[in-house]
Amino acid sequence: MMSVLTLVSGREDRTLKRVRVSDITRNPNQPRKYFDPEAIAQLAESIRQYGVLNPLTVRRATGGGFELVAGERRLRAARVAGLTEVPCLIISADSQDSSAIALVENLQRRDLDFFEEANGFKRLIEQYGLTQDEAARKVGKTQSAVANKLRLLRLSPQNVEMIRSAGLTERHARALLRIEKEEDRINATRYIVEHELNVNRTEQYIDRLLHENDLPPAQEKKMVRLIKDVRFFLNTVDRAVGVMVDAGIGAKVDREESDEGLTLTITIPHAHAN
Repeated sequence: MMSVLTLVSGREDRTLKRVRVSDITRNPNQPRKYFDPEAIAQLAESIRQYGVLNPLTVRRATGGGFELVAGERRLRAARVAGLTEVPCLIISADSQDSSAIALVENLQRRDLDFFEEANGFKRLIEQYGLTQDEAARKVGKTQSAVANKLRLLRLSPQNVEMIRSAGLTERHARALLRIEKEEDRINATRYIVEHELNVNRTEQYIDRLLHENDLPPAQEKKMVRLIKDVRFFLNTVDRAVGVMVDAGIGAKVDREESDEGLTLTITIPHAHAN
């Protein structure tokens, strides 16, 4: 497979040089939105001691200076550390390719949560008119992987925030997508969080919810439940009588059905003294 950098840059003329921090602007299409201040502070301390070991990737900006393509954590930390210059790999890339590289870097470093990944793919597709397959090839993914990420965006902002705050996984989110109504989805998420359900228990819980939604209206549901309870009772009686018969006791059960209902007569003979 063609490497991502070769694919997106279209040229091999890349230059490694030191660039003033003040000349670098952030990538407006950076898929990552949250940067942990504590992690940035730790990286800044490391940069103070050892410098920036991994160059940032930049491209020349239209109005002069450079636009960051990849390495925003390092750029932020370098600023905190007080550096005035950082090592940069200057590449030839248009806006589309810059967005793709920024997304790839974050995916490779696993710096994005699954919702940020989904939004990164969405932006790549909508902003540059790509198909899912084209976007997938840009970042070295399969079309189905991209399609599955994009499905997560069907969840409402409120639901996304609940999932993020509770630290639920992508599989939790996928399971919630099976619920059609927003209100039911929110209530289900709240239940999952309150009861600390793992993925398997979440899927079982949602299976039960969906099964209940297939049942008739409330009044008829009670009738269905009642019928099930009666059958369970009759089966229990039959099993009990069967146990006695197997033990040599001549028990029997007679059933008589009328308009008023079902009459059971259970006969258990007296034990005869030897």
